[in-house]
Amino acid sequence: MTRLFHVSDIHFGAEDRAALDWFAATVAAERPDAVIVTGDLTMRARRHEFAAAQAWLEALGRPVTVEVGNHDLPYFNLWARFVTPYRRFKALERMIERPLDLRGVSIVPLKTTARAQFRLNWSKGHVSDRALRRTLTHIAEVPANHLLLVACHHPLIEAGTRSTSHTRGGRAALEALADAGAHGVLTGHVHDPFDITHPTPAGPMRLIGAGTLSERVRDTRPSFNELHVVDGMLETQVREMS
Repeated sequence: MTRLFHVSDIHFGAEDRAALDWFAATVAAERPDAVIVTGDLTMRARRHEFAAAQAWLEALGRPVTVEVGNHDLPYFNLWARFVTPYRRFKALERMIERPLDLRGVSIVPLKTTARAQFRLNWSKGHVSDRALRRTLTHIAEVPANHLLLVACHHPLIEAGTRSTSHTRGGRAALEALADAGAHGVLTGHVHDPFDITHPTPAGPMRLIGAGTLSERVRDTRPSFNELHVVDGMLETQVREMS
């Protein structure tokens, strides 16, 4: 069995310290095979927020892959947002969009953030042709017998949560991923967990969203997802902080 912890929207700068300590203690006690973070490490992409996130992630002592969320792009500094949007990620570079090959399961990244969009709300999702091509290239390198999960920040389609993603290109990307052999997509952004199965022309796709470990909760207390992969089958459990 391969066990994964899927966490999202940690939002250093608006973090819930008790929730972070609870998650770290759970990781230390249970030693999952990997931790998947689907975006929004920070609240405003400030240097001290990234520094705190890096220290916390490194202290977990497990393999980690991190997706970029909309809150991880510079918010107030438009020059930095357009010219050097990922510069403050440099210290975390080895974790960012890191494909993982584990026992019986592979995780590949998909970028769903954009520096700017032709709409007022730039926090919503966008899958560019370039980002999708990069992910499909990763998928082509995955062992044929592995369960294949794609990790990104924004849900590719709406999942019935209070918050929305309105991801442009998301539905087409979902169908392309399914056609390439992906079995599921792990996301964050909406701060509430979900687990649904969506039909595509290539077959059903599992869509799994994680909650938040920040103070910015919606309908669910601070939580993360525990994923089990056994003989090609995926089981999920939402674990809420009491």
